[in-house]
Amino acid sequence: MLVPLITAPFIDDSLGCLDWLNKQEPESVVYISFGTVITPPPFELQALSEALEESNLPYLWSFRGNPQEQLPEGFLERTSLKGKIVPWAPQQKVLQHEAIGVFVTHGGWNSVLESITGGVPMIFRPFFGDQGLNTKTVEAVWGFGLGLEGGMFTKQAKVKALKVILSSDERKKMREKIAVQKELAFKAVEPNGSSVENFKKLVEIMSSS
Repeated sequence: MLVPLITAPFIDDSLGCLDWLNKQEPESVVYISFGTVITPPPFELQALSEALEESNLPYLWSFRGNPQEQLPEGFLERTSLKGKIVPWAPQQKVLQHEAIGVFVTHGGWNSVLESITGGVPMIFRPFFGDQGLNTKTVEAVWGFGLGLEGGMFTKQAKVKALKVILSSDERKKMREKIAVQKELAFKAVEPNGSSVENFKKLVEIMSSS
């Protein structure tokens, strides 16, 4: 697999995500992003918001849409000291920041790879395509992520998943497991790494066909 490890020379952080993260405790922040295509349905957005508010955890949310209209009334005001909502975040840099404790994601493969290279455990809410398979692979095979009970956001399922990853005995185990995959990912893109060699083979095949 090709792993997105090369950072662009310029990272747009005009919305101040990294500066905000610099003020948070290590491994404490819930980072939320469902990519540029998906927005969970209203009842799930409400459940996720209620879980964040009850958990009283700092959160950074890359939100597609209008949070004033789509999130529960008063949520933004009640959590303004704990959370930051932006229309876009420099995700690769965010996931490499020491303040991030967990990534709430749809489970797209790019997001999974970026979370691995950042060493951040994941909570999944898959929607379509490979996202369900990615969720099962990370949860059941690699062991550093969780799918939600029932497959969608409910307040109870979200609070439970946050507790498991951020404040239970499983926290250390998940961090150790993802650290192993992170090391393998970086080795894969070294000069003679597996991803580099596989890409060379692909180029050879395409050139000869």
